[in-house]
Amino acid sequence: MKSRFLFSHKFKHLGWILFSTGFVLGVILLWNDIEYPNWETNVFPLIGSNDIFSSTIFEWTSNNIADEIASILIILGGILVSFSKTKDEDEYISKIRMESLIWATYVNYMVLVLAIIFVFDLSFLNVLIYNMFTMLLFFMLRFHYVLYKSKKLTDEE
Repeated sequence: MKSRFLFSHKFKHLGWILFSTGFVLGVILLWNDIEYPNWETNVFPLIGSNDIFSSTIFEWTSNNIADEIASILIILGGILVSFSKTKDEDEYISKIRMESLIWATYVNYMVLVLAIIFVFDLSFLNVLIYNMFTMLLFFMLRFHYVLYKSKKLTDEE
């Protein structure tokens, strides 16, 4: 079975580097005790800092882009890790990949529903921010765990 939408296996290593770098940068940004990177630069926002109807819409403004860089690194790295072929990609691994993606979707939205019910105010915004990454994280964890478990089972036989 030919997988048209998967990246080559060599992109998996790059994905792990990007994902772990973004994750470390994100953790540093979350800890307010640590002096975090201040990468102020001029940006061109599509929506102003206050709301969609503010006077700063479509005007250059200054912003610390460290959190945007961390988010992009986590997303790109997670996609490369999750959707790169394994060394021996076959139909069984494709089945595991599909089941893991479905499982990650269910778990991700169950967590989101629980957050909608039990988390309020500004804390909910933090939950939504984390929720951008949890789908990829749940998928990567389950997919690689099931691969590890099936490889271990095969090695024992």
